[in-house]
Amino acid sequence: MGQRYRFFCCGCGANAAADDDREADEEGGAGVPDGGKGGDGVVAARQLSWAQVERMTGGFTSAVVGEGGFSTVYLARLSGALAAAKVHRSSERLHRVFRQELETLLRVRHPHVVRLLAFCEQQDEGVLVLEFAANGNLHEKLHGGGKAAGTMPWARRVSVALQVAQALEYLHDRCEPQVVHGDVKASNVLLDSAMSAKLCDFGSARMGFSAAVRPRAHQTMLGSPGYVDPHYIRSGVVTKKTDVYSFGVLLLELLTGMEAFCPVEGRLLTAVLAPRLKPAGGVPCDARALVDERLGSAYDAAEASAVAALAASCVGQNPSLRPSMADVVRTLEQSAQGSILSVGKGSDGIGKL
Repeated sequence: MGQRYRFFCCGCGANAAADDDREADEEGGAGVPDGGKGGDGVVAARQLSWAQVERMTGGFTSAVVGEGGFSTVYLARLSGALAAAKVHRSSERLHRVFRQELETLLRVRHPHVVRLLAFCEQQDEGVLVLEFAANGNLHEKLHGGGKAAGTMPWARRVSVALQVAQALEYLHDRCEPQVVHGDVKASNVLLDSAMSAKLCDFGSARMGFSAAVRPRAHQTMLGSPGYVDPHYIRSGVVTKKTDVYSFGVLLLELLTGMEAFCPVEGRLLTAVLAPRLKPAGGVPCDARALVDERLGSAYDAAEASAVAALAASCVGQNPSLRPSMADVVRTLEQSAQGSILSVGKGSDGIGKL
């Protein structure tokens, strides 16, 4: 989805479907009750009727908490709890996007992948009911307007990076069938009430392969401006290293506080930073010159250098030389242990320069 895809706590509309939701719960939903996986590896999720979806959203009059090119997200209630009802646009092509996302989310379960609670496919407009993320998305936290912009502490940035990396490692290596996300970017990283990352938007995902897949004729290009792997643009081949490249761009955003793509200037973050990430003569880059200036001195210099080096390896032009997501996870765990431990203890404490 686009950068307007937002989940946040909002009183407006939160109670609009509360009373009718009890009626929807009494009717029940088809399928297996939520909580676990079926014997074929499919995650159990409630299958709802269109009438239930209408009641959950007050006839689609509840607060609109997100909107993108393919869908609108309404605040909803499921079993008394806040949820996000993502309604896909009606068309043959967009229905394929809905089916792709549904089939992927039915097969994945990870603490840092957004959780599918229920779904409806009775109408042309497919509906996914997802867990609610109270703190919006990472793009808003890093680049959005207001006092919250750019104030994410260094330790929290490193923690979010690790959580997204863990989600991608799970998709690439420990999910059956394996999954390539295809659209890793800051606006597709939701932040829950504890500021933990939840990777979302699987409409571009590819399942069931371990090497490479060429797009079918009717498929549009994967990815978003600033995040798209140049090798994919040249070859049309999707691999796990396509996600690794996009994750490297995300690391650069977290490090610098700069957007991946500036539409006004047509600027790519990778192009701006390339000379600074790999200076002439093989001298390591000075990470202090890259760190988001809004952090001041409130970051760990050794961790910043490690993140910069890791990002540079992820966005390398040769996919075969990029690390795997398992390698990325190990590197972050080893090089940024201090920040990760501080966040785990409920603090955003950081090491000083």
